Amino acid sequence: MRPSLVFIFVCAQSGLLPGPDLRLPTTFAGSPNVLFIAVDDLSAALGCYGDVLARTPHIDALAASGVRFDRAYNQLPLCNPTRASIMTGLRPDQIKVYDLDRHFRDEVPDVVTLSQAFQKADYFTARVGKIYHYNVPASIGTDGFDDPPSWDHTVNPRGRDKDDESLVFNAEPHRKISGALSWLAADGNDKEQTDGMIATEAIRLMEEHQEEPFFLGVGFFRPHTPYVAPKKYFEMYPVQQIRLPFAPVGDRDDIPMAAFAHNCPVPNYSLPRPLLLQAMQAYYACVSFVDTQVGRLLGALDRLNLGEDTIVVFWSDHGYHLGEHNGIWQKRTLFEEGARAPLIIRAPGRSGNGQACRRIVEFVDIYPTLTSIAGIQAPDGLAGRDLAPLLDAPVAAWDGMAVTQVLRPADHRLQTMVMGCSIRTHRWRYTEWGEGRNGVELYDHRTDPLEFNNLALEPDTAAIQVIDRLRPLLHARASGKVPTTPVNQKRL
Repeated sequence: MRPSLVFIFVCAQSGLLPGPDLRLPTTFAGSPNVLFIAVDDLSAALGCYGDVLARTPHIDALAASGVRFDRAYNQLPLCNPTRASIMTGLRPDQIKVYDLDRHFRDEVPDVVTLSQAFQKADYFTARVGKIYHYNVPASIGTDGFDDPPSWDHTVNPRGRDKDDESLVFNAEPHRKISGALSWLAADGNDKEQTDGMIATEAIRLMEEHQEEPFFLGVGFFRPHTPYVAPKKYFEMYPVQQIRLPFAPVGDRDDIPMAAFAHNCPVPNYSLPRPLLLQAMQAYYACVSFVDTQVGRLLGALDRLNLGEDTIVVFWSDHGYHLGEHNGIWQKRTLFEEGARAPLIIRAPGRSGNGQACRRIVEFVDIYPTLTSIAGIQAPDGLAGRDLAPLLDAPVAAWDGMAVTQVLRPADHRLQTMVMGCSIRTHRWRYTEWGEGRNGVELYDHRTDPLEFNNLALEPDTAAIQVIDRLRPLLHARASGKVPTTPVNQKRL
């Protein structure tokens, strides 16, 4: 059987051909496969990321055999922009995608996407489920907001979760279930659900194309709302064992209104505590449900004798809130919980396997990394960096920094839109709303990892100096106008 390499991906971007100091692992021969697994709206709610509630044995096992990136940051915490950024290897300001309705080819019609780079190298490219944006759950079973040139073949499963939508409980009936805290402990088994069908179809394609190089994108829809999973997964999380996250009294007092607008201006949507705990139960149930489907994919790799030759990358499109900061839920924020997301890469033959990497990396780094490892020619002008050095030495010097942004209403009146931009370095997070006109935030992660104390509200001399150093880096990096190798930031 042809030796192969597979990437199971939850978020990525790629760069240049490997240089003489970044040779491909000697265990690989021929053209490596790519298995690209994306999970929708998954925060760091995983056992391997330190979540004491999550039961995720398959993803945890993947992390234990690969490199777990503890500080990986998306470019815009909303489905369409982040996925477009990952697949093009460009930042939101380069592709002008900030919301759910604009396609990246409106701005960059000739861009070569990640999967197209593999097409050009004579790979079979296929998508099962959600890689580009879908309206969930409305577009399940369709092509969604896909990019047809990116694929030779697509499969759009539609499970019983679509037929059972009338059974979904909506804690906020004035909102659609797509954006409300809503859930269903479903009857039936895993394989009847859309995500179970996605795993089944992906395994079928691996079996059919195991003798040729393939790039297979596998995108799961959960835990996106509505939170739907078979009942057995809800039973794994008794409500009485669940707690809402801690936040000090007055936590919101030093945070700009723009940081909450459109996401959760009213703490916890004014819902009672018992409903909030049920929502958390449903979210974690979906996480464990998806974990099981990832386990099926990993099991299929081993059964097909692809495991030893396979690079596995696991990623989520962005982070997610479960009540932090006195009641923020879901996405669209520039706090750590919204900007940070899981990223795990297992590349056989890499000396870093089994270790955690705490260096700052970005989702735009996935494209250049994948092409580098696979020996595929990447287009010029990618915004990210090749992470291959960190796959060999996760503690290597890196000097990384990450920029995340979001376009949102300035306040609850929804009348004025502002751009929020945030830069994360090893120590600091600095955020501007409307270039500072609508608020500024600065958090010291050395002493305040949960971002409770906004040092920019009444900055002292030291905080002002930090802001003065970070502001020009933020403005340059967001637009993609700085080198992909950052400046020395020992003080940052």
